[in-house]
Amino acid sequence: MTSITSIAKRKFLLKKLLKTIQRNEAQIIDALYKDFKKPAFETVITETSYVVSDLKHTISNINSWSKPKRIWPSLLNIPSSDFIYSEPYGRVLLIAPWNYPFQLAMCPMIAAVAAGNTVVLKPSELTFHTSQIITKIVEEVFDVKEVVVVNGGAAFTQSLLEKRWDYIFFTGSVPVGKIVAQAAAKYLTPITLELGGKNPCIIDENANLEVAAKRIVWSKFVNAGQTCIAPDYILVQGKEKYNLVELLKKEITRAYGENPEESKDFARIINPKNWKRLSEMIEPSKVLFGGIINEKDNYLSPTLIDEPSLSSEVMKDEIFGPILPIISYHDEKDLDKIILSFEKPLSLYVYSNDKDFAERMLTNYSFGGGCVNDCMIHFANKRLPFGGVGNSGMGAYHGKLGFDTFSHKKSIVKKPNWGDNNLRFAPYKNKLKYLKKILSWL
Repeated sequence: MTSITSIAKRKFLLKKLLKTIQRNEAQIIDALYKDFKKPAFETVITETSYVVSDLKHTISNINSWSKPKRIWPSLLNIPSSDFIYSEPYGRVLLIAPWNYPFQLAMCPMIAAVAAGNTVVLKPSELTFHTSQIITKIVEEVFDVKEVVVVNGGAAFTQSLLEKRWDYIFFTGSVPVGKIVAQAAAKYLTPITLELGGKNPCIIDENANLEVAAKRIVWSKFVNAGQTCIAPDYILVQGKEKYNLVELLKKEITRAYGENPEESKDFARIINPKNWKRLSEMIEPSKVLFGGIINEKDNYLSPTLIDEPSLSSEVMKDEIFGPILPIISYHDEKDLDKIILSFEKPLSLYVYSNDKDFAERMLTNYSFGGGCVNDCMIHFANKRLPFGGVGNSGMGAYHGKLGFDTFSHKKSIVKKPNWGDNNLRFAPYKNKLKYLKKILSWL
């Protein structure tokens, strides 16, 4: 089976999936804790409740999304009835990441099934327990010809990419995204790449620093910083730097206590390899706050880094961990020099009460999406597209746009057997001036 053509069947499967996820929420929470000590609150707010909301929204709207959309006909085609049909691409490969292993596996799958595709879902091998519960849920809901979960490491993923698919959806790192794009090019397979980048967080002299510090600390250190849209580094107006640093320290302590390692609200790094990568980014002489590590528990405390060089390890690539560099700037030329030295980011954030400054930041730089006076919350709105640009990805999804991502839009013109405009038929003698007149009206 290459597609699920019946809208009623799609809706039935999505309703069954909803009930199964709700019934298994405790096991999902437990799995994520076992994988990297993700707090139950964070699992509910960023994983299970988000997926449940996405399912409810999709179930409520799938009938209207699936209907052929009537379009005004071209003047040249009158009389006619013109439509856009949404048809499934067919066999879809979904490759999910480890950082939000439940949500970022389920939400693309929901959109793909809603659009009528059959799915092969490859969860991350780094989150073993979450992959197990995903497999259990999918096997309870779907026939293997509709959706199947396959597990394996990098070599297995490479073997999957060698097969021919009708659509590939990948969430993960830029280097692997390039491998996926190369594999898709062999068969001209359409793809969506949800990647990442170095997301700047700009704080100008007119910002409310107390509000900024509180919101930045949550968005940076939720999931232990392992979030593709987390602020990657702060650019703060020079004269406000000291005040901001003190407020950030205060907020980190308020959120996680004097010793975040003992906090039940702070997750761990996913595995020793990533822990080692992150710990090597920390230059002790540059640490403003934190910098505490524990290899046995893959623990790395919330850490503030002072004025790192743009060529330093912490600034070379996306950090993807609880390390937050703080760099001061003096004017907008400084911002240009720093931000434009990196590839286009997935997100950009600006804190300012100066609307003109904020608007310049939004329009001067190319990025996937962002916020003014907050971080990451644009992800929560199903009516906003979520995706990157350039090196941070291609394509977007969420809500109806997710349905559209996994649907080929087929153009259809229906003509009656009467009312032909003979102007288009040969012989063309004496018709050119009339054709030009009609074309001038289009």
